[in-house]
Amino acid sequence: MYQRRILNEEEADMRIMGIDYGERRIGVAICDELGIAAHALRVIEHKGMPQVAAEISKLLEDHQVEVLVVGFPLLLSGEEGRQCQKVNDFIAELSKTVSVPIVKEDETCTTSFAQEILSTLETKRNKRRKVVDKIAAAAILQSYLDRIHREKQKSELECT
Repeated sequence: MYQRRILNEEEADMRIMGIDYGERRIGVAICDELGIAAHALRVIEHKGMPQVAAEISKLLEDHQVEVLVVGFPLLLSGEEGRQCQKVNDFIAELSKTVSVPIVKEDETCTTSFAQEILSTLETKRNKRRKVVDKIAAAAILQSYLDRIHREKQKSELECT
């Protein structure tokens, strides 16, 4: 069953990267130094797991990332579907190469959200295809950042 990992106070200020996994393309996003805002970074063309793992490892090193958030495609009911197994397999393979913690974040509707944003910006369909994955990654990462900040604020209120 899918479980979210709650970060402690020290972890809430780390550099975090988000991934929108796809069998053809993988969107990548990064948060700012304060851990507040997610920014679309790039799209990795999926040409095999060794190549993907090498590119992600390089990005983790270049950006000094301490936590990797991977979108987890739950069904609208909250249950795991077939795509979740593909993401689990991806995470299992990636964890053989990277040493940072990998966290799953519900990505329900993020690709649709990204496509809607690009559509309203009247982005040409060909260009949309090239950027939708990194925008979806940014949406996944922003969802995660917002949630950990809400949890941090809630715990601070409970301590007072």
